[in-house]
Amino acid sequence: MKRAYLTLALLACIASTALAHEMRPAYLELRETAVETYDVLWKVPALGERLRLGLYVDLPAGCTNVTEPHAVMVNNAFVQRWIVKRAGGLAGGTIRIAGLQSTSTDVIVRLERLDGTTQVTRLLPSTPSFVVAAVPDRWRVAETYLRLGTDHILMGIDHLLFVLGLLLIVRNRWMLFKTITAFTVAHSITLAVATLGYASAPLPPLNAAIALSILFLGPEIVRVWRGQTSLTIRYPWVVAFTFGLLHGFGFASGLKATGLPQADIAWALLLFNVGVEIGQVFFVFLILGMARSYRQLEICWPRWALALPGYTVGTLGAYWAIQRTAILLGFIR
Repeated sequence: MKRAYLTLALLACIASTALAHEMRPAYLELRETAVETYDVLWKVPALGERLRLGLYVDLPAGCTNVTEPHAVMVNNAFVQRWIVKRAGGLAGGTIRIAGLQSTSTDVIVRLERLDGTTQVTRLLPSTPSFVVAAVPDRWRVAETYLRLGTDHILMGIDHLLFVLGLLLIVRNRWMLFKTITAFTVAHSITLAVATLGYASAPLPPLNAAIALSILFLGPEIVRVWRGQTSLTIRYPWVVAFTFGLLHGFGFASGLKATGLPQADIAWALLLFNVGVEIGQVFFVFLILGMARSYRQLEICWPRWALALPGYTVGTLGAYWAIQRTAILLGFIR
């Protein structure tokens, strides 16, 4: 099975030569402050210090601006605020994000009514618009946060590569269970702490540290291949817990990037974390299932193929560490 894991790591690494993904969705909030009147907040990821993604809000027909949009750059995001009014309210109207089809990002839309009820919708390039519901569906809100968490882990190549590195080190099912559990507990702790505002980690150094956690696993995988041992190989759950704390801050950045208000944080945190765990468990079982298939087929891999995954994990970790450190120091913008 170990050889199958190593080969799977090679295939996964080759398939993930793109830059590690940090989910930064756009965020649209419409908060009803008076009858038929709404405060609008529009937050779009920035590209450098001056550029922004070409995404624009198309509100339902009949909306008129009470105030003109005021734009500022805040925390590497383009933020606009203005006030709109629409006779009869927004219910039944269609909200569309122009330009979304030509991007690979998504948009979280949150509508808060005077009575306190909310509607949360996630727009994708394939579905750039939605109709405002007269009565919000709470299950739809839950589904949005669940899918947000699942997509964050499945699209986060660096997070998956770290989990894959752990799979390449563990020696038996019990150790695998302890290792994945330790990683889950650790990132759940920091995800909650960061999302609830008790602690924070600046994104540039955090990204560099996550890359270093992947780089750290590269030599350990090679040691396993050579039949050597180390503290990490004997107790991989310790490493999983330690670095899992860092990855939890990374997950929190994905949730907080939506700009969710305090009223939604506890609910969003729970569902987002459940979504992350669903995606993580799916990935682990996918790898285990493929490994079992290779074992049943009794495929004999050449020696170089067995050695390459560890070097590939280390190489990608080193590349991301250098790249992100350069961004941190201002050499790359």
